Amino acid sequence: MSVSMTGSGEIATPVESSNSAMTWGPIFGGAAAAIGVTLILLLLGSGVGLTMVSPWSGQSSSLGTVGVTAAIWLVVVQWLSSGLGGYITGRLRTKWAAVHTDEVFFRDTAHGFISWALATIFVAGFLASSLTSLAGAGAQAVGSAASAAGTAAASSTASAADLPTAYFTDALLRPEQARAGATSDDTAATAEVSRILLNGAAAGQIPDDDKAYLATIVSARTGLSEADARTRVDTVLKRIDDAKVAAQKAADEARKAASTTALLGALSLLIGAFIAGAAAAFGGSQRDEEEDLLVTPRI
Repeated sequence: MSVSMTGSGEIATPVESSNSAMTWGPIFGGAAAAIGVTLILLLLGSGVGLTMVSPWSGQSSSLGTVGVTAAIWLVVVQWLSSGLGGYITGRLRTKWAAVHTDEVFFRDTAHGFISWALATIFVAGFLASSLTSLAGAGAQAVGSAASAAGTAAASSTASAADLPTAYFTDALLRPEQARAGATSDDTAATAEVSRILLNGAAAGQIPDDDKAYLATIVSARTGLSEADARTRVDTVLKRIDDAKVAAQKAADEARKAASTTALLGALSLLIGAFIAGAAAAFGGSQRDEEEDLLVTPRI
């Protein structure tokens, strides 16, 4: 506190209010209103969003469309809930007497921002708790199936680990007359073809000698000519490549949708913070428009 002296020698002490500039009642009231509106709008958006997704092929919207729609809805949710919460915060506070207009505007804006922050923290914690509960329920549901399939999974893991060795062992022991071996032992031929395809998927391509060997086995098993068998092998390998490309495309679309949703989600939070402060300032200005005057009679 600074003390100054006037020209007449009097001491001038600045007036300092003993009351805090923070009024928590209106802040909590506005935050509660924003939380209620947010939960209602989120449930409404979830219901609308479920209509865009279908288990049937060709009847669902793309991931990009769903992600952008969800992000736009988050902006709408922030706009409405933050505006209402901030306005209620501004209207519920009491009038600050002997406070400059600019200071009143700042306090109202700060009250609206704090109210928005409290509502956002609560909603984020609620959503995180809900997602954690759903994840725990899903993990518990698949726990019994996972334990029941433990032996099969262990044997599959061992087979996958032994795949490189098995593939090169097959290449070393590959008979000169592959046709006779393929027709004499169907199980061994099928297993060897599977190992060749798995190794090609891991390596990214199938060597030409493996393609020729596959064509020989196919010809022996199906009775096709070598040329027709080679055409069938090329057709199947192309379908495998197309499936890989489709999976990569779907993964890339999911990445883009997640990125767009995250960016627009952050933008929606910024919009919500701004709107909450502006609405609180607007509500506070309306609160201060009408003054109650206390009239005292002359003595």
